[in-house]
Amino acid sequence: MLDVRRLRTDLEATKAALARKGVDATVLDVAAALDARVRDLATKRDEMRARIKALSKEVGLAHRHGEEDKAEALATESRALGDEERTLAAEADAADARLREILLTTANTPAADAPDGLTPDDNVVVRTVGYDAAAYGDHQRVPHWDIGAELGILDLERGAKLSGSMFVMFRRQGATLARALCQLALDRNADAFEEIRPPTLVRTETMVSTGHLPKFEEEAYHLERDDLWAIPTAEVPLTSLARDEVLDEADLPMRVMAYTPCFRREAGSAGRDTRGLLRVHEFDKVEILALCTEGQAQALHEELVDRATGTLEALGLAYRVVDLAAGDLSFSAARCFDIEIYAPGCDLWLEASSVSWFGDFQARRANLRYRPQAGSGTTMAHTLNGSALAVPRVWAALVETHRQPDGTVRIPDALRPYMRGAEVIGRS
Repeated sequence: MLDVRRLRTDLEATKAALARKGVDATVLDVAAALDARVRDLATKRDEMRARIKALSKEVGLAHRHGEEDKAEALATESRALGDEERTLAAEADAADARLREILLTTANTPAADAPDGLTPDDNVVVRTVGYDAAAYGDHQRVPHWDIGAELGILDLERGAKLSGSMFVMFRRQGATLARALCQLALDRNADAFEEIRPPTLVRTETMVSTGHLPKFEEEAYHLERDDLWAIPTAEVPLTSLARDEVLDEADLPMRVMAYTPCFRREAGSAGRDTRGLLRVHEFDKVEILALCTEGQAQALHEELVDRATGTLEALGLAYRVVDLAAGDLSFSAARCFDIEIYAPGCDLWLEASSVSWFGDFQARRANLRYRPQAGSGTTMAHTLNGSALAVPRVWAALVETHRQPDGTVRIPDALRPYMRGAEVIGRS
């Protein structure tokens, strides 16, 4: 959520920054007017409360002096002011609620160093590692859904039978591979990140804290009977671990990671890359997240990118790091590097991870604060997160990349300790 003080001191610059994201920010003019109205009403309400308090003392004094008529007149005035004060308070609450509604549905401003541009075509490829189009053989130019069916490790038909389209089922060594990928990602980050296993269902305020609600309600699975939401990513519960708490600066950065299933309705994905594992409703993912000071954020952002790409290198997958243009940033992100892996069978670059810095945008929604070691008061924290590894697309790129001429899939060395000693995935 944007700092409301920016509406008072930096309104035009804030609107210009949002324009870089392609956001029509004229609603911030309404928000600025509401903010001024809230503050004016609050001042009048407080003045009236002070007058009511003073009248109460005068009423008591009049009673002690036997001035009953005066006491009654003062009491009548106090009651009338009380009615006015309640009206002012109601107006202030209504204006404040409308202001909060606008701020909750207004995107974060992009970082100054995010590339300009409004579409994915404006994104900047920072580096490409391990990719040589001519190096892939015909045996690797087979899509993973065909490989999975041939080897009996991916059962799309029964996944759809059980749960509907865009739900998938891994079988045999395909299921083992999915689990192994998650364990590898957890182990590679256990040196610096505390492992958490958070709930998969969360309250509405937990979803609001990251920016997934109210803006993207249609993309989420809602259990209306219990008013709980299935998490779209472990970012959601991890961000709220310290919600409404004040941390000590000495304890920052706070680093956590979690393996969870993730659920996304993909409501707007009709006809877009929905074959095989390219876009699914449920998938497993390991998320890494940091809560930090502003001064720690840049180094952490670079570290999270390096950790995610390091795992892909260990798996022998070609990847590229893409600096997202302002207009392609997510609702909550100020800066983001997408990590895309090459899947030779699909002949596509697939987004495998988004490593994002949010500034204090999420922290304001979640009330994440820390107490500086120097000075007084509290300061909003900064949040960052990224996928250490998301299973479906990594699984897809891996079986395509490591498919051998005989149709089996070579298991990368890094995964073999988690694959019960198997070196290849063959026909069952």
